[in-house]
Amino acid sequence: MSPFSGFLAVIVFFTAILVAYLTKQFQNENLNYLTSNPMTNSKTKAKTIEKEKVVAETLNGRFAMLGLIAAVGAYLTTGQIIPGFV
Repeated sequence: MSPFSGFLAVIVFFTAILVAYLTKQFQNENLNYLTSNPMTNSKTKAKTIEKEKVVAETLNGRFAMLGLIAAVGAYLTTGQIIPGFV
């Protein structure tokens, strides 16, 4: 295995760990919010939906930043945004 392949394997490993951590964080934030605010009327239900949207958008932003860093890294290492495409 070449040093470059080893480097890419390490980067993929750390990316997988980061994705697993962010997914678990998203689940914990939703669980904490839902247990602290039981739905007793329609107003609470609407607030719960809005809170879930905020958490989902936060997670979406984190993954977008991760994708942007991956694109920059791919461009710096290979000269292409998506390696292998012409």
